Amino acid sequence: MSTRTPPVSEGAPALVPAPPSAPTRPRSAPPPGARAVVAAVLVALAGTALLNAPPPATARTAPESAAGPESAAGPESAAGPESAAGPESATTRSLTPSGSTAPDPTAADPNSADATAPDSTAPDSTSADSTTPGSTTPGSTTPDLLAAPVHFAGKAFDTCEAPSLTVMKAWLASPYGAVGIYFGGRGRGCPVQKELTPSWVASAHAMGWRLLPLFVGSQAPCVDSLAKRKYAIGSTPVTQGTKEGGDAVRAAKALGIGASSPLYLDIEAYQRGDTNCAATTLSFVRAWNREVRRLGYLPGFYSSADTGVRDMETQRRAGTKDLPEAMWFARWRGQPALLTESVLQPQAWTPHARIHQYAGNVTETYGGRTLAIDRNAMDAPVARVTAPARFAARVPVPLSFVASQRP
Repeated sequence: MSTRTPPVSEGAPALVPAPPSAPTRPRSAPPPGARAVVAAVLVALAGTALLNAPPPATARTAPESAAGPESAAGPESAAGPESAAGPESATTRSLTPSGSTAPDPTAADPNSADATAPDSTAPDSTSADSTTPGSTTPGSTTPDLLAAPVHFAGKAFDTCEAPSLTVMKAWLASPYGAVGIYFGGRGRGCPVQKELTPSWVASAHAMGWRLLPLFVGSQAPCVDSLAKRKYAIGSTPVTQGTKEGGDAVRAAKALGIGASSPLYLDIEAYQRGDTNCAATTLSFVRAWNREVRRLGYLPGFYSSADTGVRDMETQRRAGTKDLPEAMWFARWRGQPALLTESVLQPQAWTPHARIHQYAGNVTETYGGRTLAIDRNAMDAPVARVTAPARFAARVPVPLSFVASQRP
């Protein structure tokens, strides 16, 4: 991201009828006292029936369930926060960008397919949402069978190339609790990631770091960065997006990043007002999202607030399907504005589905180790790490990181 252009009722109880009186043969009217006795008996019987009737069924509301850089230290680099790395949080919510209309799960869509994601156990010190069975994701036409997402709220940084474990250990003294990793894609600014292995993923996670997987694939045909134009989306954006979505899932699995993890698609800033370019980019992104979701992962999205994010918000308001589950927006103003970004309606991608990259290409030093990073404030899904413990390097570090305030 360092080479990116900075972004600026309850149901009503059924009435219980009084029990019908037994049929009687016509006869002369009883004396007044007898009529009073009969009436009293009938009232008592009706009261007993009401007391013994089962309670009315109540409608239970399903619990709310929860819900998207490339950067510094190189051709593109990454971010850190300015509001805190507080403990991870998770709530139960449906995986739909807030404010959008949930699709009809019975609607046929040739571009969507069922995907049962293997359940994985959330790591220690991490809380996960339990999703409502049968809920649907935005644009998905099948029940959401994904395991609950794992969320982190606090500060994060990303940098072009994954730092060594020694540096990650030293940076436990920083206010950051999560790190963005560029795990795949032909458009990465740092394609050679010598540190990024299953062992690194398992070890960093064991230290207490939470991971934000970023995929930098094909870019908008009208991308601002000249260096990115060779990675422009071609003439078949749906086919290309589907293929790269599969590539992203395979690369994530190879590193030990498990199902239900978010994979953030990085689309760098592009020219505003070019409707053909925006339409091509949208087709690519939606196809990528569908494939990632079909394969059991959560599609996230990173872009400039003024271009890619603005366009996604426009589509959300229009009720477009197959949009990202989490939104990572870049607007470099030096201060986090996680919930007050001007191009997003307040309910959009909330709760637990936003990351704000608020500063880029800054240098920070902790534990004697210096990195060029981008700064982020977040409350969003993070990776589920499934790499076997045997992969973790023997780096003697505490299992927790420095706590800080929540953004």
